[in-house]
Amino acid sequence: MAFYENTIIARQDLAEKELKIIKEKYNDLINGSAGKVIKIEEWGLLNLANKIKNCKKGFYIHYKFEGNKNTLGEIEKKIKVDGQVIRYLTVKYKKLDTKNEFFSKNNLNEKKK
Repeated sequence: MAFYENTIIARQDLAEKELKIIKEKYNDLINGSAGKVIKIEEWGLLNLANKIKNCKKGFYIHYKFEGNKNTLGEIEKKIKVDGQVIRYLTVKYKKLDTKNEFFSKNNLNEKKK
């Protein structure tokens, strides 16, 4: 099994309840398809560099998980047809960094000062 990071950008106009449903849906999908979620980070509503599908902002959800080719196939198949997700990125790693959270609210507040 390999280690992966998957970042999902959801539409800016979603309610908190809908974001929670998206987060749980992909968590269950990874765990149900021979994978194991190690960590989930919610980066919040961030500005996009360019408009994507008429959205200037997006909610970022970042998964760190262990899985195989079948796990990736299932995730990408579901994301491509999900109208609430505007972009996604999956990256494969040899080893995951679970200690650092680069987009945590504490780090963002410190950078603004």
